[in-house]
Amino acid sequence: MYNTLMQESRPRIALTMGDPAGVGPEIIVGAWTETVVHEWCRPVVVGHPDILRRAVELWKTGVNVVEIGSPEQTEPDPGVIPCIRCGSDEMLEVAPGTLDARAGQAAYDAVVTAARLALAGRVDAITTAPLHKEALHLAGHDYPGHTELLAELCGTDDFAMMLYLGADDEIRAPAGLAVVHVTLHTALRNVSAELTEEAILAKIRLADRFMSRLKGEKPRIGVCALNPHAGEGGLFGDEERTIIAPAVRRGLAEGLRLDGPLPTDTLMVHARDGRFDAVVAMYHDQGHIALKLMGMHRAVNVTLGLPIVRTSVAHGTAFDIAWQRQAETGSLLEAIHVASRLAVGRRASDR
Repeated sequence: MYNTLMQESRPRIALTMGDPAGVGPEIIVGAWTETVVHEWCRPVVVGHPDILRRAVELWKTGVNVVEIGSPEQTEPDPGVIPCIRCGSDEMLEVAPGTLDARAGQAAYDAVVTAARLALAGRVDAITTAPLHKEALHLAGHDYPGHTELLAELCGTDDFAMMLYLGADDEIRAPAGLAVVHVTLHTALRNVSAELTEEAILAKIRLADRFMSRLKGEKPRIGVCALNPHAGEGGLFGDEERTIIAPAVRRGLAEGLRLDGPLPTDTLMVHARDGRFDAVVAMYHDQGHIALKLMGMHRAVNVTLGLPIVRTSVAHGTAFDIAWQRQAETGSLLEAIHVASRLAVGRRASDR
């Protein structure tokens, strides 16, 4: 039996179910019985209780799914999943591993509900299971992903996606390694046109703010070049000297600890070895591929710049293995852990 005072000191985390045709429901159920989750926080699921019950049957854990009316009713219990019902019963007709507008709508409804709870202060953070971007669009919601949807719900235009890996034998920086992206869900051919000094510097500042809280001092930030060999003096492109380097100089003038633009292949090796606490990547795959190779199943997605704490898994809906009990729960566990740490830190800073 958990001590009541200890329960109340743990942050309340809303877990969104994600696309019901994907791995979201099953990784939530698979992670639920890990006792550390309930030592970190008081979790509650936002989604459809019957989808969760199907996932319990898949895992054969015997966990009881209980529908509740408000997040204030949650208590840390590895044997009980409290669920705030959200979305239409139409999602129950969606076949596993299939692209369906009804599933996209269900994932959207869960994110909106959880975000509103967080904005109202009724939960301390949200952790999102994966949604499918095409299903989201089929449901009529024209967002590239969670990040942009949450930014709109929170009314902010200064935001960024960050991937984060905590320190271990592979990641040697003591506070872990963060990778923040200047451009995100956009075609590769559009990246150069979207890069500006202001956009790069905005993401540098967000990375600095986040890692300063984790590290307790100014972090060391490596800034990626866009082109191979950092443009090789302009032979392979001039974005480094015309856009990225001026942004770095402005950041240095503000007192930020920066180095760059540096060729990404060597920069990421140095970051892994502890030279940098954060990396600012120019586009999605430049940051994602390198970090996931270092720790795919530990990586956590954090949205910076929001008035709420939001973390997520660093993988997608995995339709090819969905509802086969093959999905890894490691990224979700790390996402819950990081959300709990950030929520506790934010609570302390608000005092």
